[in-house]
Amino acid sequence: MHAFRRGILLVVAVALGGLAVAVSALAGPAATPPQRVAVGMSEFKFTVKPKTVKKGVAVVFALTNRGRIAHDFRIRGRKSPLVAAGKRGTLRLTFAKAGRYRYICTLPSHAVAGMSGVLVVK
Repeated sequence: MHAFRRGILLVVAVALGGLAVAVSALAGPAATPPQRVAVGMSEFKFTVKPKTVKKGVAVVFALTNRGRIAHDFRIRGRKSPLVAAGKRGTLRLTFAKAGRYRYICTLPSHAVAGMSGVLVVK
């Protein structure tokens, strides 16, 4: 009787293992987590880390306004909402092509005063 139980347990274990492999294969490759880019804002500059990201992967720009007035962040035609002094915001996008992408604060004269830079996408 013990040999019979062990045989059934072995069959069940093999079947469950096969089921786990099949479910994993159907799920496809694990999703790539988004890249996080920290963006510090103040009068009148951005601090961006890292300054290089990978193409084809979602990028989350984590915006922190350390300044005394509101700022925003625009890159590749997408713009964050205004981030009030002492507040945080986010902007999420994916770069399909490698290249150099200019970012700015769109408030009048902020980019000219120094709130601009370039993000490299490889």
